[in-house]
Amino acid sequence: MAFEKITEQPSRYRHLEKMPVVELLTNINKEDQVVPLAVERSIPQIEKLVEAAADKMLMGGRLFYIGAGTSGRLGIVDASECPPTYGVPYGLVIGIIAGGEKAITTAVEFAEDDHEQGWKDLQQFNVSEKDVVIGVAASGTTPYVIGALDKCRAHGIITGSISCNPDAPVSAAADFPIEVLVGPEFVTGSTRMKSGTAQKLVLNMISTSLMIQLGRVEDNKMVNMQLTNDKLVDRGTKMLMERIRLDEYETAKEMLLKYGSVKKAADAYGK
Repeated sequence: MAFEKITEQPSRYRHLEKMPVVELLTNINKEDQVVPLAVERSIPQIEKLVEAAADKMLMGGRLFYIGAGTSGRLGIVDASECPPTYGVPYGLVIGIIAGGEKAITTAVEFAEDDHEQGWKDLQQFNVSEKDVVIGVAASGTTPYVIGALDKCRAHGIITGSISCNPDAPVSAAADFPIEVLVGPEFVTGSTRMKSGTAQKLVLNMISTSLMIQLGRVEDNKMVNMQLTNDKLVDRGTKMLMERIRLDEYETAKEMLLKYGSVKKAADAYGK
């Protein structure tokens, strides 16, 4: 029996080109509202993957996302935001996309169809059994991703997956599969929409939970964030003032810039 992709089924809406703009927006929004509920149903699957990844990362392992097209780009976005947000080193969370850096902004034809290249791309980072690799594929059928996960498992590397079809082939290649079933897209087959939103939400949940488990958040604050612009310096200064109960903004700002993070400045102050 052929694998049936819910993500490729016809849209529930017809003649989109004839809809007034307000109707288009209303219907897109109506479809988007099913996404968080679908993610909620997947929390038990997400929990298992986060717990396994946290164990590896607490022992010095890394987290890899690997995908193609929109899925690959979403993984790269999530990985790239971890260092400035949580002050972790670049290279702790790594995003890999089929077709390489060019594919971040430009579609690379047939890159996702290469069953062997995903593993080759992972090997450039010396991936090992210390690490965790998560394949991101809305359809759940991307050869680039499935091939990479198959090789990872053969080498004793823990694998996870994020897809939007039930019983997807990529799930069979993952130790910890996550399937978020959002149904057909508003524009038939346009998985950058609901499927992409679902993947982004799950990636947020995974990385945020992991960073908290790794001690990069205190209370509800990003105390290790990098001070890369004036907005973050201002935010960090106010966080430090609250943390050490200091009323003088400029003094707190000087301390923050001297030590480089809210946590280091507060520790130096003795709080």
